[in-house]
Amino acid sequence: MIRVATNMSPTARRTMLTVCAMTATIMQALDTTVANVALPYMQGSLSASLDQINWVLTSYIVASAIMTAPIGWMSDRFGRKRLFVICSGGFTVASLLCAMSQDIGAMVTARLLQGAFGAALVPLSQSVMLDSYPPEQRGQAMAIWGMGVMLGPIMGPTLGGFLTDQYSWHWVFLINLPVGIVTVLGLMVFMDETKKQDHLRFDWFGFVALAIGIGALQLVLDRGEQVGWYDATEIVVETIISAAGFYFFFAHSLTTEEPFVRFEMFKDRNFAAACLFMSVIGVVLFGVMALITPFMQNLLGYPIMTAGFLLGARGVGTLISMMMVGRLMKFVEPRTLVGIGLAISAVTLYEMINFTTDTSARTIVILGVIQGAGLGLVFVPLSTVAFTSLPGHLRTSGTAMLTLVRNIGSSVGISMVIANLTSTTTVMHARLTEHVTPFNDALQQAGSMLDMATDQGRALLDTIVTQQATIISYDNTFKLLMMLTLVSLPLVLAIGKARPKPAGAPEEVHAMD
Repeated sequence: MIRVATNMSPTARRTMLTVCAMTATIMQALDTTVANVALPYMQGSLSASLDQINWVLTSYIVASAIMTAPIGWMSDRFGRKRLFVICSGGFTVASLLCAMSQDIGAMVTARLLQGAFGAALVPLSQSVMLDSYPPEQRGQAMAIWGMGVMLGPIMGPTLGGFLTDQYSWHWVFLINLPVGIVTVLGLMVFMDETKKQDHLRFDWFGFVALAIGIGALQLVLDRGEQVGWYDATEIVVETIISAAGFYFFFAHSLTTEEPFVRFEMFKDRNFAAACLFMSVIGVVLFGVMALITPFMQNLLGYPIMTAGFLLGARGVGTLISMMMVGRLMKFVEPRTLVGIGLAISAVTLYEMINFTTDTSARTIVILGVIQGAGLGLVFVPLSTVAFTSLPGHLRTSGTAMLTLVRNIGSSVGISMVIANLTSTTTVMHARLTEHVTPFNDALQQAGSMLDMATDQGRALLDTIVTQQATIISYDNTFKLLMMLTLVSLPLVLAIGKARPKPAGAPEEVHAMD
């Protein structure tokens, strides 16, 4: 391991370490969504069926979810620097293997490796940022770190679409190589190693039980819509396996002396509240993204690049709010900012309930910017307040758990909105069809163009009914997300009222009701 640079000032070293942590964060966050738009191109190149190509996404999500949980233990046992360097290097190599894949088996294997190594990058980068900055500057540090976490998934489809359209799908993965190499070298030079705890033993039973529970749950959430949810035997079996895994995990962890997950972290009020709201952020952020992109492409007719740039407006709003919120936290309570951010998100979702095929790109951009700003006001204070009173030795485990609940929340959010969209479209189509009769005044005024006695008229009429049913289902799903956001608003009171600390204050933070 290369020795840490000692001839640099602490500020310069901290700046370089921040750059390395950010590149690792952005690299992993981008890969959660950047490959989505390239799937049709991969399918032909790898000679894969539709079900097989979807495993390119599923394998990454499942591997990442499973390997997020043990990051705290691995960091304590082997040292944070060693783990960070190995995972960054492993993620880079796995990206190269993805780009070189010639068949679907090799691609899925490479994506499994990419997800397994990439699981550690976000929580470790957050832990490094928290430890590198003094307590009074952690709000700004989390704002910088949060830009990568929040902007990565938002900008991923746009970048993926550009690379695939201009070059080939291989570049979706090859772009990670220079970033990964710089990250590995920077971490080896500028990062300090933490003390290794050789006495720690790994709780294999707890890990296997939790891995089975999380892995099966992710399979249910990711594949449910594709196979018809509980009409498919696969989903029923995976649900039973997931429930059994979680049961054995909790039963074992609550009765053993050295559990795999340190439940003591949940005794901290601020951390427990932050986990709750992080899951809500996962549902709302990724749920809206899963809706607005197909809405723009399928109903408004925007090409993928145009839809990507319009979606990027959300990232602009997030970037602006994150640049401001670090300073605002010196004067405003974190839970106040969280409440304001949730309220802003709810208002924009209320406006999105009125989306139709006449909705302009300008409206989408304005609402995207405002909604992104609201989510930024929620994310940064939560990422900061979660660790204000959590003991330092639990910090890495805490960042891993915070990442895990956000990822599970995003999977739940995507599955929830897509399932609601599909079922509501079917119901609305049936209800609208009930009014399609020869006695309907609107149809009579349309004349021969919608004549139900002709094949052309019936086909056009079915297209119109399907379009209207789809619009209604989108609007109802936006309403569902708005209600979820409003319901979570009173829970802001669960967050402790943290007093701002002056420079040089001790690490402990006072919290009051």
